[in-house]
Amino acid sequence: MPKFKHQIESMGKAAGIILLWIFSTLLGMAQHIDIHQMIERVQEKYAPDKRTELFHVVAMQRKDTLVLKGETTSRAAYDELLAQVRKSSAHVKDSIRMLPDEALGDEIWGVIYHSVGTLYAEPRYAAELVSQSLLGTPVRILEQKGGWRRMQTPDRYIGWMHGSVQPMTNSEWQQYLKQSKVIVTSLNTRSFADTTQESLPVSDLVAGDMLELVLADGDYYRVRYPDGREAYLKKTDAMEVDNWLKKSKLTGESIVQTAKQLLGVPYLWGGTSTKGMDCSGFTKQVYFMHGIILARDASQQVRYGRLIDESGDFSEALPGDLVFFGTKATPENPKERVVHVGIYIGERRFIHASDFIHINSFDPADPLYDDFNTNRYLRTKRMIGEVNSEGIEELCNNAFYR
Repeated sequence: MPKFKHQIESMGKAAGIILLWIFSTLLGMAQHIDIHQMIERVQEKYAPDKRTELFHVVAMQRKDTLVLKGETTSRAAYDELLAQVRKSSAHVKDSIRMLPDEALGDEIWGVIYHSVGTLYAEPRYAAELVSQSLLGTPVRILEQKGGWRRMQTPDRYIGWMHGSVQPMTNSEWQQYLKQSKVIVTSLNTRSFADTTQESLPVSDLVAGDMLELVLADGDYYRVRYPDGREAYLKKTDAMEVDNWLKKSKLTGESIVQTAKQLLGVPYLWGGTSTKGMDCSGFTKQVYFMHGIILARDASQQVRYGRLIDESGDFSEALPGDLVFFGTKATPENPKERVVHVGIYIGERRFIHASDFIHINSFDPADPLYDDFNTNRYLRTKRMIGEVNSEGIEELCNNAFYR
């Protein structure tokens, strides 16, 4: 009988230990879920679009310590998350890396020195091409891995670039911004080592490239690249930026005229230059040649400007408006998808990049009728008249250029 009693007591103790373990496990799971929800709320508040703000944070429990690990470009998100977590957990280890990475030292700025610099989703050439930046574009450098740098462009887009950018300290960058510049206005051209007919080229150039002006010399500009190279550029291919900004008139007619100059340029996923461009790269480039910086992707551009039409009537649409396409929200699929954008040119026609830049129509009686895009039309938005509202910035007012 004593032996049986001892067995019962032992079983009771074991059951108590198991119950305690279960309770502790459930409590830990509840705390983990709560922390995970905190992270999600902070991300949604400060970094809802990973294309323009980074916030990758995970929580891990190690004994009695909660470890937060990851990276972010948002100081506000970082501060708020730590404050919330420390209220709910006694022991917190902060392993979140703030970007720009402190390993960069003072060189957290840079300027693109190739005619077109290519941004990738990851630091490898096999990764998706997500965007491009033109020569002379100032960027913020976030981190470096070998020859790859993760950077943010003036439209806040984030990606990886190999080479192509001249790193600068803040003082060097500020000094660079103060220098007089010229902007390439020809769709494609080249700069040369000197002004003789036998001169060798220094590089190719595309519309929108900017170079430091050293000297206006006869029929040429003597220019300097961000990496220190010097060259000569024909004045017929460029303008001094100050004069260009003064003469540039943002009208629907001028937008359409610039857009038509790009007819036939091939489609390139991620492209934003006259070498090749995708749909939103096309609209972005056209507006940039009028001194306006738009958001990068169609799904971002659609958030801004003034709503003109959603019915497909087009009676209020004007040349220069942006027309958007995709999949409408339904009860079964409540999230709208915006996947394409073009420029309205009047008479129910639009110009867009699809295979190559060309003109189509919403009118079934028009020989240029586009049944596919007409059936996925979403809305028309106006950027003209909304300049310097969110997502539609004058170049001279963009934080990266001043």
